[in-house]
Amino acid sequence: MNAPPRWADRLLETFLSPRLLEDVQGDLHEVFYKRIQEVGLSKARREYGWAVLHYLRPYFFKSFRRSGQRTSSYYSTYPQPSLFQFDMICNYLKIAWRNIAHNKSFSAINILGLALGMACCFVIVLWIQDELSVDAYHANGPQLYNVMERQFYDGKVEAGNGTPALLAEELKKEFPEIAYAAGLSWEEERTFLVGDKLNKEKGRWAGADWFKMYSIPLLAGTAETALNGPNTIAISQKLAQNYFGSPQAAMGKSIRIGNKEDYQVSAVFDVPAASSVTYDYLLSWKDLLNHNEWLKDWGTNALETRIQLVVDRNGVPADPARLEAKMKSFLKSRNPGMTKSGSAIQLFLQPYQEAYLYSNFKNGYQDGGRIDYVRLFGIVAVFILLIACINFMNLATARSVKRAREVGVRKVVGAGRGWLIGQFIGEAMVLTCMALLIALGAVWLLLPTFNSLTEKHIAFHFTDASFWVILVGMALVTGLIAGSYPALFLSSLNPIRVLKGTVRFGAGARFFRQGLVVFQFALSMLLIIGTIIVYRQIDFIQTKNLGFDREGMLYVSSEGELGPKYNTFKEELLQMPGIQSVTKMDGTPTNGFGSTGNVQWPGKDPKASIQFQFSKVDYDFTKTLKVKVTGRDFSKAFGADSANFLINETAARRIGYNDPIGKPLTMWGKTGTIVGVIADYHQSSMHTAIEPFIAKLGDGQIIIVRVKPGQTKQALASLEVLARQLNPKFPFRYRFADEAFQTLYRSETVVGSLANYFAFLAIFISCLGLFGLAAFTAEQRTKEIGVRKVLGASVMSVVALLSQDFLKLVLVAILISSPLAWFGMSRWLQEYVYKIDLSWWIFALAGLLAIGIALLTISFQSIKAALMNPVKSLRSE
Repeated sequence: MNAPPRWADRLLETFLSPRLLEDVQGDLHEVFYKRIQEVGLSKARREYGWAVLHYLRPYFFKSFRRSGQRTSSYYSTYPQPSLFQFDMICNYLKIAWRNIAHNKSFSAINILGLALGMACCFVIVLWIQDELSVDAYHANGPQLYNVMERQFYDGKVEAGNGTPALLAEELKKEFPEIAYAAGLSWEEERTFLVGDKLNKEKGRWAGADWFKMYSIPLLAGTAETALNGPNTIAISQKLAQNYFGSPQAAMGKSIRIGNKEDYQVSAVFDVPAASSVTYDYLLSWKDLLNHNEWLKDWGTNALETRIQLVVDRNGVPADPARLEAKMKSFLKSRNPGMTKSGSAIQLFLQPYQEAYLYSNFKNGYQDGGRIDYVRLFGIVAVFILLIACINFMNLATARSVKRAREVGVRKVVGAGRGWLIGQFIGEAMVLTCMALLIALGAVWLLLPTFNSLTEKHIAFHFTDASFWVILVGMALVTGLIAGSYPALFLSSLNPIRVLKGTVRFGAGARFFRQGLVVFQFALSMLLIIGTIIVYRQIDFIQTKNLGFDREGMLYVSSEGELGPKYNTFKEELLQMPGIQSVTKMDGTPTNGFGSTGNVQWPGKDPKASIQFQFSKVDYDFTKTLKVKVTGRDFSKAFGADSANFLINETAARRIGYNDPIGKPLTMWGKTGTIVGVIADYHQSSMHTAIEPFIAKLGDGQIIIVRVKPGQTKQALASLEVLARQLNPKFPFRYRFADEAFQTLYRSETVVGSLANYFAFLAIFISCLGLFGLAAFTAEQRTKEIGVRKVLGASVMSVVALLSQDFLKLVLVAILISSPLAWFGMSRWLQEYVYKIDLSWWIFALAGLLAIGIALLTISFQSIKAALMNPVKSLRSE
């Protein structure tokens, strides 16, 4: 039989592209029959087979839709042009722009929603980036650690950063793993006098190694000498400019501090904004110890200790875990009395770069901190961006009916699915880029307000690569998420059914769209419920009865001549209009006090270790604070009151006296009598429970003045005149108790404000989507509405018809989100000892709010459709 080999023809038909098969096979057959005449059948068959094998090259292969299955489309076997050709991208942009221009209202809703979502997300990302950058700039960051104390007493374990003042130097001597060590004191406001410039400045005391450990730029002076000598001071660039004109001019000059001592400027520094510890001056640690002998007692734990680990020749730092194990019981050797009192203190290390974000400790161990807010707002950012993307997906899917014919035509003329996906993703990208420009403008305008609210210094850093990475990344992610489902859905439509007009969008697409609405409103509901609960908790702690009256109470520092002339100051003040009472105490009533376990009483369990807060107070203590007292306050009528005590109700319960008045009490070896029991009042924030408290008659540092209601202005004027008269070398400063109280909850207040704004924006963006869907639904049901109205349907019945489907979805969202919100907010409230109850009405109120807002959003479109002239709507059909 004079025919080509069968195997060769089958092979050719199997792999060769259909667009080539007919021509190639015909040519090969023609050559085959010619060669039979020339070389004979056998050789012609071999040549034929060899020629077929030559076509086994990728270019001639046919395409397969999926493994093992041949494509049935002739046209699909042609090579497709690249999706990323310049002409193709231009085409996508042109089509995208036409679609935007032809659907202005829907495009505006999409762009506005995406812009708001991206603006919120961008602001939050900038804030998170700023939070994560705090304290991350130190070159020796990985080797820096805070030395912390874990205290075991009274059956409890607590952790804190308060340590003895001598600890830094002793640790450095004892452990070779430590390269540098420095103490750091609390912040103090001191009076600076240079020439005729008199001001108050805030700063601290720090060890000599401070500038060797931390990467704080020195504009003048050296790290070795900055805090090494007596009566030396390092000041900030701001102080150098204000007092001396420049950092170089400040070097070696004197500053009189507290109108008492002169300090010589030894260095000028500039603390970076991304620092958790700020100060305008640092004084030498040696001077702190010389001025405060009591700090040399190993029983004190009021100061911070920082260390830097040694690094070997290979750059490997000492093992912090081994060092921690070695120094764990270090304090026992320095303070043997600690063990006798039944308490115990262990030292441990916290990485310095973690201290800012992980500052909370529970039962002696790390338990979050600001990192919780970082995570919370990170989730909020994702939520808001998702809500904006869902709007886009929902509206694009809903309008797919109108674009189905376009998809069908494109497929018929040869467009592959990849082209169509590229086109729709491209459209989403165009909208996203437009939204991004609007979002950037909005963030630019709002950033100063945001910085003011959060006390940050966030700015656009156009030269920072991370700024552009965030920007481009956010645009790509948003565009891909928003455009993905519409692209996949529309590109999957069958062109034949679309062009025949028989395509039907099944229940799956409808359920998916409804699911997106439910998901969107569930996220919004979570934010609404969270906002209500945060607001109520903040309101609760700010308005809760603290046990004393902070209204009309102000603090004045007992500095300069006000200390020795306090009695005169008090007597003259009480004669002035507007002043109700005056007293004095250590610290302020809500900032806590020092603590001691050295308190004894008859019948005390020798194994008991109870820590009491204590304060020295003046006469009229209970009267000025307006706290209730059983028994009496300290009084000049009783000469022996200097040895007596006031205790609070919690202390009375811990001591175990049924009737404490007149019972003996010994503190620090000095025995006195309990003369009064004051009602419990909060000595610190609501995060902690009320502690046992003892007050003793003595000389405090803060003068507390209560002014009469409605006479604050006169009282302040009298106060200032008298203070300047008795203490002329010090600027007069005062602070209201309310203001000091608000600072305790600064973080919560900022979080509450941000939550309000973000929740509002989330619900607004959700409603934008709902508004668009309602408009589209009304447009789709124009004919139905016209028929119903002709048949007598009322406006209300049409509104109800269009609204009920959406309200059902909102109800489902409420049912889903309520238990999730309850779980999340219960965990948040666990951080507070005193907190609100999660009442059912909070969730009901949030649900009603969501329904009301959704109803308002839908009703505009529903009423508009219901009021439409049915003749026009039916004629349009």
